[in-house]
Amino acid sequence: MSRDDPVKGTPLDAIGLDASLTVNDLDASLRWYRDVLGFAVAREFRRDERLFAVSLRAGSARILITQETGAKGADRVKGEGFSLRLTTEQDIDALAAAIKTRGGTLESEPAAAWGMRFFRLQDPDGFRFTFSSPGA
Repeated sequence: MSRDDPVKGTPLDAIGLDASLTVNDLDASLRWYRDVLGFAVAREFRRDERLFAVSLRAGSARILITQETGAKGADRVKGEGFSLRLTTEQDIDALAAAIKTRGGTLESEPAAAWGMRFFRLQDPDGFRFTFSSPGA
């Protein structure tokens, strides 16, 4: 398809993808993302002095975690049906070991497949993450 196809238009050319996740316990999730995975707090959002969301960053990856309010049903299932992949040039085995040392539990140990090295884990609400190398 031509980039200038007048019928189909110009294809999407994204330069990033950020995630916004609603969590059951903002404080617990913040500790997990910051202390276990190693994300840095970029910004805190407060309403009436109460923390309701935190923007996190790790390199160019951004995640916003927001406290569940119950408006759409507090018991709704979170994290099912998709996973997020973070690609890093860091040593995958060393990263997995560090996460385990800081209290994280891996869903799968580091392995090689599809030309990359990767491992998987879940956050406290069941959101799945795959950490992978850019290629092997």
